[in-house]
Amino acid sequence: MSILSLRHYPDPVLRRKAQPVRQIDPTVRRLVADMVDTMRHNSGVGLAAPQVGVSLRVAVIELPEEPVIVLINPQVVKRRGWRQVEEGCLSYPGYRGEITRAEKIVIKALNLDGETIRVKAEDLAAQALEHELDHLNGVLYIDHLENQDKLYPLETEPPQQAD
Repeated sequence: MSILSLRHYPDPVLRRKAQPVRQIDPTVRRLVADMVDTMRHNSGVGLAAPQVGVSLRVAVIELPEEPVIVLINPQVVKRRGWRQVEEGCLSYPGYRGEITRAEKIVIKALNLDGETIRVKAEDLAAQALEHELDHLNGVLYIDHLENQDKLYPLETEPPQQAD
């Protein structure tokens, strides 16, 4: 497999709504394998095809101690609850920010065999799913910032809130 080049903001591919996958063929299978290798090489939790310059609705997610989840043409079925999270992105390196994400989420997608799957997730897994689906819609986590004060360089710690 191959390590693909990551696209960084403000690359226009990151702002385009990705196209649906029409057929799961060897090209799509190769893309998925390369995306998994690229995600692991960059110590990511997830990766969406636009992040490697491919405008297709494909994403991969791998949480610690969990198998890789491949999502083709994913759609959000349900979101519940909201929580403040700290988030970063391989396509916006060197920063992290505080945003609001769903506590729980249900996604419907195709797997590599073309079968419809439902993925139910909470906490970090829900956050990763929302983050990658945002990429497929041309949205970056920085678009969810309440204000620029919620974005800070990785070298610094987030501002402490008074009790």
